[in-house]
Amino acid sequence: MTDQTKQTLVSSSQQPVHAIPKHWHQILDEASISKAVSRICYEILEREKTSAKLAIVGVRTAGEYLARRIHKRIQEIEATDVSFGVVDITLYRDDLATNNAPILKGTEISFPIANARIVLVDDVLFTGRTIRAALDAITDFGRPRTVELACLIDRGHRELPIRADYVGKNVPSSREDSVKVKLKEMGYAEDGVYIVSKDRGAV
Repeated sequence: MTDQTKQTLVSSSQQPVHAIPKHWHQILDEASISKAVSRICYEILEREKTSAKLAIVGVRTAGEYLARRIHKRIQEIEATDVSFGVVDITLYRDDLATNNAPILKGTEISFPIANARIVLVDDVLFTGRTIRAALDAITDFGRPRTVELACLIDRGHRELPIRADYVGKNVPSSREDSVKVKLKEMGYAEDGVYIVSKDRGAV
């Protein structure tokens, strides 16, 4: 575990524990999320015989936490170092012009992108616009050999021709509903994925 990962876990443990609203419907619990993450790790490793050029890149914020879990597990399985990074898509969003006060959290990629096998990790795949922005952010650093996509939840309703290579769970949902991934690193007592109907409110 890197010093940065330790710092992230320590700081998250100091956050107040947030409560889950009673009207949120849980569709994945902590054990199911753990199994999904583990399965994704093995699927990533099974696709190619070597992890020499493999790099795990998370999309801030929830995608970063899931990416750190995947990165940690893959390093344990392979008993070798694997590159890791995070991307902040804020300045690459196609709705940036309508956001008067964007909050930048920063992109951290300290390894060579050129010829790397990137596995991009996000929590929920929806319209595909977040992933499009993340791809633009990554290619600003170089030209990877491949970019694969891993997500915990695929809820459909794509607006761009983007699909995930690794999916924890496909969740049929109304476009108006919200799908929320809440993790311990975000200040919650336990991991969970929830669906919130529009008529019940997302808060």
